[in-house]
Amino acid sequence: MLPVIALVGRPNVGKSTLFNRLTRSRDALVADTPGLTRDRKYGDGKMGDRPFIVIDTGGLTGDTDDLEGLMAQQSWQAVEEADLVLFLVDGRDGLTAGDEIIAAALRRTGKSQLLVVNKTDGVDAGTAMADFFALGMGEPQPIAAAHGRGVTALINTAMTQLPVSPEVSAEAADDDRIRVAVVGRPNVGKSTLINRMLGEERVLAFDMPGTTRDSIFIPFDRDETAYTLIDTAGVRRRARVNEAIEKFSVIKTLQAIDAAHVVILVLDAQLEISEQDASLAGYVAEKGRALILAVNKWDGLDAHDRSMIVEQLNRRLPFLDFATTCFISALHGSGVGDLFPEIEKAYASAMRELPTPALTAILEKIVQEHQPPLVRGRRIKLRYAHQGGRNPPLVVIHGNQTERVPATYKRYLENAFRAAMKLSGTPIRIEFKTGTNPYKGRKNKLTGRQVKRKSRMMRHVKKKH
Repeated sequence: MLPVIALVGRPNVGKSTLFNRLTRSRDALVADTPGLTRDRKYGDGKMGDRPFIVIDTGGLTGDTDDLEGLMAQQSWQAVEEADLVLFLVDGRDGLTAGDEIIAAALRRTGKSQLLVVNKTDGVDAGTAMADFFALGMGEPQPIAAAHGRGVTALINTAMTQLPVSPEVSAEAADDDRIRVAVVGRPNVGKSTLINRMLGEERVLAFDMPGTTRDSIFIPFDRDETAYTLIDTAGVRRRARVNEAIEKFSVIKTLQAIDAAHVVILVLDAQLEISEQDASLAGYVAEKGRALILAVNKWDGLDAHDRSMIVEQLNRRLPFLDFATTCFISALHGSGVGDLFPEIEKAYASAMRELPTPALTAILEKIVQEHQPPLVRGRRIKLRYAHQGGRNPPLVVIHGNQTERVPATYKRYLENAFRAAMKLSGTPIRIEFKTGTNPYKGRKNKLTGRQVKRKSRMMRHVKKKH
């Protein structure tokens, strides 16, 4: 599972700036749920050689009233979820009473921590850090988050303190099993759906060693196909498998998506599609996972309401044109059986082997039907394609001027390849490679034979004139 880093500290010490630097974004918000304040954000860490999840939190002030108290609760919840806490302080302000209070509280949590002194640009780093040794949190790490100075060194240090563990245990990672994550907002019917998919007599549920934060891996077989359901709804034992426990954790959900082959996003047909639904769907698409939209509680709607839901899906989630949609009732079981063939098709598409000759032939046909645009009077040429990865399928296209391919033409290629290969339920990625010109830079470089020939020609010209 992806390790988790939480950023905490007083207001205005640079937590959000560091968050944006680590995620290479301006605001990588992936979940905006009731109870999660606007000051608690989750994103994918994109620095260093290991992926991680980073949490930005609201500033801790010591106040417990009203909004300040709510923000503090969210910050400490992030600490609880984290494998490592980066405690940010302001190198220009120096050590404050607020820093000492936060440091004391962090020590009591027992979490792994790094003390990070931000805003050390323009000041002597040694002087800026001197006071903070008094916090007793080890060697401070000096950075300037706004300019990126020291951030790479910080992450390299952080990586040494993060747990090194496999994504999932050996059993769960068995390639013969299709890993299916069931995600969605609270109370949309995830637990009911999982119980319906497992059935009453074929339930095998246990806490698998190596999994973290209560994500439960549930292996089971159906029609000679081996599955592993990844349940993010809370800890569930065999004795209470029929209980509808609806707990929600953003961290568990993000880790489940990362570990899955196929994701089932459960939507409530009796509610409007929310920002949280769209955020979760966007995260699945960004990770490139195969996706099935399970619109639950469908049986209780009339024709008008059903058409409204379909219209909402098209309007609010247009970026999920690759996803399969199933209309189900988890409570009564209608439509749930249809999920399994769609899971198998999505898995097969996501893991499909794509031969280079076939991909190149598809590319040639696509280009014939709609050629790339002209750039500075020259046509972009796409020569051949090969597979670069799976889950999602990655097609690497070689040619010239590929760095100038417009985004609209890239989307055209993605859709055309997916249609030509009859992929179902999975996105496809296109990556371009520009071939180097073997004669580039050799215009004035001649071989020894060419130099002698040119010399003889010049002497002949001189004699003639």
